[in-house]
Amino acid sequence: MPEPTPVLPEVLAQIASLPASGNRLIVCDVDEVVLHLIRHLETYLHERDLVFLNHEYRLTGNIGRRDDLSVLSADHVRKHLLDFFDAISHAQDLVHGADIALNNLSENWDIVLLTNLPGGHNKPTREKLLGSLGVPYPVVTNSGPKGGAVAALAANRKGPVVFIDDSPTNHTSVQASLPSSVQIQFIADQRFRQATAPEDHIDLLTGDWQETADFISAIV
Repeated sequence: MPEPTPVLPEVLAQIASLPASGNRLIVCDVDEVVLHLIRHLETYLHERDLVFLNHEYRLTGNIGRRDDLSVLSADHVRKHLLDFFDAISHAQDLVHGADIALNNLSENWDIVLLTNLPGGHNKPTREKLLGSLGVPYPVVTNSGPKGGAVAALAANRKGPVVFIDDSPTNHTSVQASLPSSVQIQFIADQRFRQATAPEDHIDLLTGDWQETADFISAIV
């Protein structure tokens, strides 16, 4: 088990600006959970003669050239991701049912959207898009594993904390930093979801927002 992840100062500053609350909390990722990512990224890659090499849940080491399937370096992957988010952050599609499910859950839960956004400079664009799609919850931008940020968001809350994210790395980090959390691994893309074997700390693996809402509503 990895060590608990420290929260970055710039993330802690965002968390400190949120209204104080002791309510039960849902910490929800954005990409591939609330907004589609893989379908947009696949289009971006195809336009540049690049492809996913398989449906394993990672980006570095999993993107290659279409002609010879040679693997892109980590630096090239990072550059493409920065360019991709600059190009798409204003126009990502909503995952079906995310707006309705989160709206219903917000009657009994606080909701914070915790997203890893390279550079953080697209945060206003992302907030505007989410608001226009009926997902008007606070957005906190993070970098790296999310355990420290989730633990900081959960501080001083008496009720349960639910963490929803697609990334196995983030779920492992949250397990180390806040093992009491309920962990839902949500992957909208069926191919990547079916290729994912959930770790023991995952309470639900899903790509369906109705199933997610029903599962959370049953938490006492």
